[in-house]
Amino acid sequence: MDAIDKKLLELLQTDSKKTTKELSLKLNLSVTAVYERIKKLEREGIVDKYVALLNRNKINKGFVVFCHLKLLQHTKEFINQFEKEVIKLDEVLECFHVSGDYDYILKICLKDMDEYREFLVTKLTTLQHIGSTHSTFMIGEVKNTTAFKI
Repeated sequence: MDAIDKKLLELLQTDSKKTTKELSLKLNLSVTAVYERIKKLEREGIVDKYVALLNRNKINKGFVVFCHLKLLQHTKEFINQFEKEVIKLDEVLECFHVSGDYDYILKICLKDMDEYREFLVTKLTTLQHIGSTHSTFMIGEVKNTTAFKI
């Protein structure tokens, strides 16, 4: 990956809807050269996918919860079962297996506290092998980016 690829990736992360013509003007390359570079980055798996990022508040999902979770045991069976089940929960946007006092951290987005309580009672705590949960609620967002500096 050369400096032009890195600049191209930064531009794509900022706005992936830019045309190859717009990108070519910023990179001083031909449209064909930009197109070929993008295809190469996609083939190599560096560009994984393209998505639309939604404004959580405009779709009534502005209540953000970070739920720290402990499993009853750390057996392979318990871990696999929990991960298989948590993936199915639409309210969970991100789930990280972590070290420290807790086993997992979940990022959950919902409408409000009432909806979170309903989610906790009817979905999350019904998953097998959960020992305990600890919820932290977002007060404000200081930084939220999906772009890597390359």
